[in-house]
Amino acid sequence: MKDSVQPDPIRSPALEKLAPQGVRHGFFTRAGGVSEGIYRGLNAGLGSGDARDRVAENRARIAASLGVVPGNLLSLYQIHSAKALTVRAAFDGERPQADALVTDRPGLALGVLSADCGPVLYADAQAGVIGAAHAGWKGALTGILESTVEAMERLGARRERIVAVLGPAIGPENYEVGPEFVARFSAESAENERYFTPSAKPGHSLFDLNRYTLDRLARAGIAAHGTGNCTYADEARFYSYRRATHRGEGDYGRQISAIVLEER
Repeated sequence: MKDSVQPDPIRSPALEKLAPQGVRHGFFTRAGGVSEGIYRGLNAGLGSGDARDRVAENRARIAASLGVVPGNLLSLYQIHSAKALTVRAAFDGERPQADALVTDRPGLALGVLSADCGPVLYADAQAGVIGAAHAGWKGALTGILESTVEAMERLGARRERIVAVLGPAIGPENYEVGPEFVARFSAESAENERYFTPSAKPGHSLFDLNRYTLDRLARAGIAAHGTGNCTYADEARFYSYRRATHRGEGDYGRQISAIVLEER
């Protein structure tokens, strides 16, 4: 199962500036994994149909890249909610159901899985508080981004110091939605209509989840950045739920984005 290729995560310049203060992170791609077939590459999805031993090997490689033991690479049973969980120890047993993790404890790598939804990594290096959120359209609309900030503040972070980075997610040119989807966002705020443009399909629109996410972070007082990668368009580097669905593949891999405070 071993091979010579290792993970090659995307690093955000905004978070890399915090590396001297003990913040490590990575938006991991498909590179460096042992999964095969439709899961080819570094599939980190415990809920996928991939062989369990291959997922375990992939996650061990990710953990090593972040400088932690495999059991300290934490990820959730994601439910598209606004629930942010504070963690101070590795999980004992089943993964909790939530969509964000925050901690002030070194050595715990907080990970979120994605395959079109937006992974957001947060850090207040001065306070020694980090977070990771899974922000699909439903979670973003119902407040997962803000819930993560509030959970970080309860640990001593200050929003004016928090840096947040949105990693690879589906781009607007590949995110076509129906009229009921647009109506739900418009009901929340008429201003949300600016995130939609008409598509070639009558009555349908293209949704800019990335801009919506970054704008919500900015309105919350957070310095927000994005890596600018589209998961649907770049098959060589990313898994995509929507691409797999369009092809009738039945399942799909998940990439992981993770952040950790170094042990001192």
